[in-house]
Amino acid sequence: MDRAQKAEFVAELNRTFNEVGVVVVTRNLGLTVAQSTVLRNKMRDAGATYKVSKNKLAKIALDGTDYLSLGELLTGPVGLATSIDPVAAAKVAVEFAKTNDKFEIVGGSMGATVLDVEGVKALASLPSLDELRAKIVGLLVAPATKLATVTQAPAAQLARVLMAYADKDKEAA
Repeated sequence: MDRAQKAEFVAELNRTFNEVGVVVVTRNLGLTVAQSTVLRNKMRDAGATYKVSKNKLAKIALDGTDYLSLGELLTGPVGLATSIDPVAAAKVAVEFAKTNDKFEIVGGSMGATVLDVEGVKALASLPSLDELRAKIVGLLVAPATKLATVTQAPAAQLARVLMAYADKDKEAA
């Protein structure tokens, strides 16, 4: 990688750090290419990204962002999982770490808030933004549905009474 490519990579990583809601630092202890591909695909499906970076370049990219405190976690062979949704990257990383012993979580950060391994696991147990939005929509729609049911019930009862009278008149005739 020449100097121009390094500068471009640092600028892109800095832009990423300024846009995301969470960064999870992971340690790769000999992942195969196939395992790494599976991890990247799972991250992509969840709306997250996973990059392996040289620690020195990542530390330079952290400069001027809320994630500056992550610099001390960048030792050894690490990877960075990022996502705009604060839960997505953490959730995928924790699930992948459960099934693969060559992949471990070192820590992470939500802006200026540094997370240890337990903090990342706690974050992963929270519902994602999409799940929260669905719950809110469900809560908003439920009263309207109940209101429609309640207002419709008297009309339906009245219709049944009228139908019963009509049937009674037919039988009498």
